[in-house]
Amino acid sequence: MHRRPKRLERLPEQYFVALLGRVAAEAARGGEPLVNFGRGNPEVGPPPHVIEAAQRAAADERSHGYPEFRGLPELRDAVAQRYRDFYGVEVDAEREVAVVPGTKSALVELCLVTAERGDTVLLPDPGYPDYFSAVALAGATLATFPALEPELPPARVAYLNYPSNPCAIAAPHGVFAAAVEWAERHDAAVVHDFAYGDLVFDGRRPESFLATPGAKDVGVELFSMSKSYGMAGWRLGFVVGNAELVERINLLQDHTRAGVFRAVQVAGVAALVGPQESVEDRRARYEARRDRVLAAVPGAISEGTFYVWFELPAGLTCERLLTEQRLALAPGEGFGPRGEGWARISVAVADDVVDVGLERLAEALS
Repeated sequence: MHRRPKRLERLPEQYFVALLGRVAAEAARGGEPLVNFGRGNPEVGPPPHVIEAAQRAAADERSHGYPEFRGLPELRDAVAQRYRDFYGVEVDAEREVAVVPGTKSALVELCLVTAERGDTVLLPDPGYPDYFSAVALAGATLATFPALEPELPPARVAYLNYPSNPCAIAAPHGVFAAAVEWAERHDAAVVHDFAYGDLVFDGRRPESFLATPGAKDVGVELFSMSKSYGMAGWRLGFVVGNAELVERINLLQDHTRAGVFRAVQVAGVAALVGPQESVEDRRARYEARRDRVLAAVPGAISEGTFYVWFELPAGLTCERLLTEQRLALAPGEGFGPRGEGWARISVAVADDVVDVGLERLAEALS
């Protein structure tokens, strides 16, 4: 076989594939049941009315042909309605909303449509590992800024993520306004990953980047159905904001995809415009579990998401926790160099699993 294209050679090791493989290997070794605090996968699916909407739509003959490439108009309208009602942002459903098959792919594609080869792309460190994959595929130049103390040097595009994976921090005061000013000064773009936007704690309200004056002039936000509605496996998300960047995503997808399965889109409408109690129930459940982790882990951080971020004591590693305590965490170094010595706990697991996991972690920390 001839040589692989260089764009594939540029890709880093896929962090989550490697993590899942290591955890699976340890689980297969035998012994006490392994507790997995490393997963970032919602443990509760969508509410019944969403599933029922999908079932009805799947039986509709309109679902069996190619869907509209750019999404159902009623789905884009539903996104605009949610932004207006929950985040205080007016959005043009026709020009400022792109329907995407999950925001993971869109995070990569946004790098392709904002940065040319050699352009500098700014990423938070620690940050979601697939941001780094996006820069590699685009052939762009990677630069980072400290996720916990954001300060942006010149670049073509900057990725922000609040609440943050893995650091679990909400947007610091003034960070969005500073990002808009930065983008205007450098003729740059801002991409805000809002996947965990509804999962905020301690009385905070969800804070959209697009609610900042001037934000839609310089950037877009990615809204995911995975975390708010437990629809991770359904692969449905949205790029919202700047009309030019939305059109670039639409253009790229016109050439690479044939839309999103219609039944999934119909279910998305049901989730967005139907009863919203499940969103608050989910948020409150994660906050209660978060509280238990913070009480057990000194110095841990969690202002939102379903994660807790903490610094490991000297001599303790995630590998030791895995092999000695049969407790899987997400090692911090996989999220960037500044994550070394830290670990991410996920509370997207059942309450009884939280009980066992915290017992094992407390034993190791003691």
